[in-house]
Amino acid sequence: MWTLASVAITPEPMLRRQLGVLAVTALVVGEVIAIGIFLTPAGMAHSLGSPFWLLIVWLVMGVMALSGALCYGELAARAPDAGGGYVYLREAYGPAVAFLYGWKCLLVMDPGITAALSVGLASYVGYALGVAGVSLKLIAIGTILVLAAVNIAGVRLGARLMQWLTALKLGALALLALLAFGLRAGQWSNFIPFIAQRAGSDPLPVALAAALVGAFFAFGGWWEIPKLGGEARDPARTLPRALALGVTIVTVIYVLTSTVFLYLVPLDRVTSGETFAAQAGEALFGAAGGRVFAAIVIVAVLGSLLGLLMALPRVYYAMARDGVFFKPVGVVHPRFGTPARAIGIQAGLASLYVALGTFNQIIAYFVFVTVLFVGLTVAGLFRIRRRSLATGYRTWGYPFTPVLFLALVAVLLVLLAGHNPLQAALGVAIVALGAPVYVLVFRRPLILQPAGAHDVDTNRSAH
Repeated sequence: MWTLASVAITPEPMLRRQLGVLAVTALVVGEVIAIGIFLTPAGMAHSLGSPFWLLIVWLVMGVMALSGALCYGELAARAPDAGGGYVYLREAYGPAVAFLYGWKCLLVMDPGITAALSVGLASYVGYALGVAGVSLKLIAIGTILVLAAVNIAGVRLGARLMQWLTALKLGALALLALLAFGLRAGQWSNFIPFIAQRAGSDPLPVALAAALVGAFFAFGGWWEIPKLGGEARDPARTLPRALALGVTIVTVIYVLTSTVFLYLVPLDRVTSGETFAAQAGEALFGAAGGRVFAAIVIVAVLGSLLGLLMALPRVYYAMARDGVFFKPVGVVHPRFGTPARAIGIQAGLASLYVALGTFNQIIAYFVFVTVLFVGLTVAGLFRIRRRSLATGYRTWGYPFTPVLFLALVAVLLVLLAGHNPLQAALGVAIVALGAPVYVLVFRRPLILQPAGAHDVDTNRSAH
């Protein structure tokens, strides 16, 4: 006869806190530095026509990103759970706003960005190997599935691979700088005049507006890494430090890489991003320059894809734990300790988007609303602070730090809406369609339990 005492109760598997400062910093740097650093400086340099103003834009955007990262650091310290921005929005504004954010991430931005990067990577692989046609789609989908499998196999495995890819990426960029300056492959006269705009440049206000938008998206993605908050060791210390350090490293790399490019290629020869990189590669490596740069881009995009497939699915996991998404998605794999189903959902949707090939225009409709959600998240720090004073980390320079970030976000939103108001409005409208889905399907009268609460308690007891 069975008795209660004889029944063995198997505890539900939970996320384990395994990521230290080095691992999370590598995730920030590896996720942010992708193909943008090879393409964005060309458009910025051509439009601005001035090395000085190019430097100013990078520094302004670096300060903005650091301000936002410091704010996200405090939010992560206050709510060190899986889900990042989703959790912070839930704590600041309630489950409905958080659900809309998750709805936008799940259906469009997460798989769309993953698809876009994988197709970009495949195009460079095709250039290096002489492959074209449907093979490029197979390479893109294969890359997504392999990296998803790595992340399912364990967050520690994914983090170690990311550290190697980030080290390789930074080493390659440092080597470019050493070769360029050591071999004197360029001309310092390319920086003269340093401040004055060259003939044919855009009017400065127009050029600065376009450059700020481009630089923002070159920095984009640092806000995704706190979604791994449920797997960071001592998150109140690890996440703020890693975010600040990671963004600072990215800023230095962007300034240095742009300097190398301008040293190698005169501004009056800059046309497109692809030709800019090709010209720089040719100046360093001769005829093989294009393939060398293609190899560096492949490593850079691999790291970014790995980071996306590691961090983004934690939102769907957190939503399922809160009861606003399908419950099985909130189950941790008993052997690997990862949200395997959530990772599978993102990989599957991204692969579908690659096969359909219609994701770029779709993503464009959600750029405005994505920036809006990032701004709302930082603004939520004011609301959360009024409710609770308990935290191990407080944003340096508060309240000026979040105010500075929000001011620059407001400028960016005006620029995006002014450039394409219909696109921005449609993106907001489509996200708003998630409201009836939330009310009719997922809304519960019960008080929601914060995602990953069990994870935090379990891991605290282990320290």
